[in-house]
Amino acid sequence: MNSVVLIGRLARDPELRFVPSTGMAVANMVLAVDKEMSRDKKQEMSSQGKPTADFINVVVFGKQAENCANYLAKGRECAVHGRIQTGSYTTQAGEKRYTTDVIADRVEFIGGRGQSSPQQGKPVQPDSSYFDDFPDDDNDIFQPVDDEDIPF
Repeated sequence: MNSVVLIGRLARDPELRFVPSTGMAVANMVLAVDKEMSRDKKQEMSSQGKPTADFINVVVFGKQAENCANYLAKGRECAVHGRIQTGSYTTQAGEKRYTTDVIADRVEFIGGRGQSSPQQGKPVQPDSSYFDDFPDDDNDIFQPVDDEDIPF
């Protein structure tokens, strides 16, 4: 069985492209998943310049890829459910390179929008003209209804 579930933060903004022949959307993301270790061990590794997270390539297809590109950004937390796919290619210098990616079946956005959201901290204020159509006296809006007038 080839199944993987990851929870982490995006290391950079998703990159969206479209397959020329089919027009299908493809998003490439890098998910930083913290390594399981104690706080002291994490501080020690961090002070030595060693990574405290694994950086995992994730590929998302279709409408879900478009949603990821539109609503996710660097630092945003998400959960990915998918499968591992390995591959290889040869560079122009003739070196063989191996790849490991997670092909996402499902991506769930976790937590708030984080610092990447332009809306954070800026409450939306309605235009004052919006309220011009409403009467000033609340008593004019509501009128008693006879039970016989209710259709059910």
